[in-house]
Amino acid sequence: MVRLLNIIMFLLIASFLLIVFKYYSSNKNINIKDYNRSNIDQILKGKISHLPTLTNDTNNVIEFNDSFDEEIKKDKKRNFWNLLKINEN
Repeated sequence: MVRLLNIIMFLLIASFLLIVFKYYSSNKNINIKDYNRSNIDQILKGKISHLPTLTNDTNNVIEFNDSFDEEIKKDKKRNFWNLLKINEN
């Protein structure tokens, strides 16, 4: 019973792969791909020409925050490299 099920599954998978290969290698599909590849510039120009342009409404919306720079200057100096120095005590 298991052997029969394995044979049926193998035949289904093989037929699926055969059908997929037959479709992708067909002349109809190849001609469609070649047509789209050769006319991609025209297709894109047609789609881009209908895009609306948006007006810029973001003037003076973002303000740079200088307070962080002042906060860094107030912090005490880091001493990472002093940790690696040989202690002479």
